[in-house]
Amino acid sequence: MDVVTAENNNAALTHLRSDGTAQMVDVSAKTETTREATASATVRSTPEVLALLGTGGLPKGDALAVARVAGIMAAKKTPELIPLCHPLPISKVTVDFELGPDTVEVFATVKTRGVTGVEMEALTAASVAALSVYDMIKAVDKHAVLTDIKVLAKSGGKSGDWRL
Repeated sequence: MDVVTAENNNAALTHLRSDGTAQMVDVSAKTETTREATASATVRSTPEVLALLGTGGLPKGDALAVARVAGIMAAKKTPELIPLCHPLPISKVTVDFELGPDTVEVFATVKTRGVTGVEMEALTAASVAALSVYDMIKAVDKHAVLTDIKVLAKSGGKSGDWRL
């Protein structure tokens, strides 16, 4: 993976003004397109906790239902949490889970018709859903770990489609 540094950066950093201070990028000239992004996050726990999670047997109740709603709400709040994100007319958010023997994979997909992408909204949804799973299982596993938060795919916009 290439790391952008001051020495190897050929492109201008769009969130910085010439004096180095932050700015919100002007997207007013960009073309409105349908844009979608999917992100994921992983919660690692014990097989015993995953069994409780899968059957709804946790002390706090149905963790996945709570986490799904938390992720959807988080996607809508992204510009309030990430300072330079543009508020977007989000048209769809889905949050889904895959239970493994000792992991919960969280998948969040966000869709809009707008002038900028929804990667940050998908990342925020996946992250907050994973945090909510942790909150719901911490009574039975204080050592659960959140890991591997990443964008899996994006589509729409000038740069086109991308998939991990």
